[in-house]
Amino acid sequence: MSERPIILVGFVAALGKLAEFLPEQSLIIVEEPDVVRKRDVRKHIAESKLVRELIEWEYQLPGAADTLLVGRPDIAASAVVPLVEYATPFAARLAERLGTPGAGLGAAELLRDKSLLRKVTRAAGVPNPLSTEAGSPAEVTAFIEEHGAPVILKPANRQGAVGTQVLHDASEVEAAWASCLQQDEGIFVPDRERAVRMLVEEYVAGHEYSVEMVVRDGQSLFANVTDKVLYPGDRPIELGHVLPADISLALRDKLVASTLAVLRAVAFGSGVVHCEWIVRDDDTPYLVECAGRFPGDGIIEMIERAYEDPIGERYFSVMRGLEPPEMPTVAPQAAAVRFMQVPPGEIISIDGLDAARELPGVVSFGMGPGVGDPVRELRSSWDRIGSVMVLAPTAAEAVELAEKAVDQVHVVVKTKEQ
Repeated sequence: MSERPIILVGFVAALGKLAEFLPEQSLIIVEEPDVVRKRDVRKHIAESKLVRELIEWEYQLPGAADTLLVGRPDIAASAVVPLVEYATPFAARLAERLGTPGAGLGAAELLRDKSLLRKVTRAAGVPNPLSTEAGSPAEVTAFIEEHGAPVILKPANRQGAVGTQVLHDASEVEAAWASCLQQDEGIFVPDRERAVRMLVEEYVAGHEYSVEMVVRDGQSLFANVTDKVLYPGDRPIELGHVLPADISLALRDKLVASTLAVLRAVAFGSGVVHCEWIVRDDDTPYLVECAGRFPGDGIIEMIERAYEDPIGERYFSVMRGLEPPEMPTVAPQAAAVRFMQVPPGEIISIDGLDAARELPGVVSFGMGPGVGDPVRELRSSWDRIGSVMVLAPTAAEAVELAEKAVDQVHVVVKTKEQ
């Protein structure tokens, strides 16, 4: 108990992975009281040998890190690690106060605010879509009249494609505005109201990629490029990922260099980033957004399996101020994730999961809801019902295997019309 703990900001269920490289009683978890209650966090951690303390704290409010430390001067840490998107500013400020490596509060706040990130990175020469804040449907319509359609309507301060929609015509604005203001993230956010700030942006047509990077003092220690595909339709929700992306070395280098340009622009210190890009036909990457935390959708596990290296453990070493071993630049194999979704309604039956899981190369196939559970309309990443992760020698083979596994599973849903 004498060693300074690691403070994790935001609860995630997969704490078991950390037990592979962290000692017992080494973690303090900070989580919002509403989220602790709604996700039954205390029950989840009751048997964990890793967790020293759970601090219930409204960490997403302004001044929360400073207020916590004033009231708890006994708190010390060897590292402060944000595990969810909304935790990044609090974790950055806490790290500053405790003297541990971190992104820096200024950088974390810029990355959390898509509008400010656009302004700063555009000034630094990073290509960005045309974008402006919109406070009403009339302002969205005015943007379309000036710049044309299609456009993207999206929140400036949310995650997981919540409240995001493509609009093809000004006649869609009123309905889309009302729809996009419904930003329910359920058990993953506190119950109190949060400010709604919307952006309307030029729609950039192209292929989408993300760059995952481990950074120390603004320098890249590891970089991976992930190829992604979206569900068809007007909600830009991720259907799947494959990594490393099967692209030219020139494009890979351009995406990595563009990510470093973003980090320089915001003066990012140390941590991990997940930076998303759309690449036009002329191979110009346009910034979508950049998050200063672990990527979701199983990407870190995909990286660790494809590169055969514990990147998560390396990241924790960086956040503790330690020197990690040299990280790989080449992946011996490829990894892919594919998500599945069915029409909204009530699940009547699920068949084929065992057959999918038994396919050679399938790492896991998880389903959220079960028989009798409701399925919501696909409006954000939270509404996807299941996913498969696979390994294969090449990216193309990994994608083919993931799609084959999804095809094995048959979910019957009773819709409202039935």
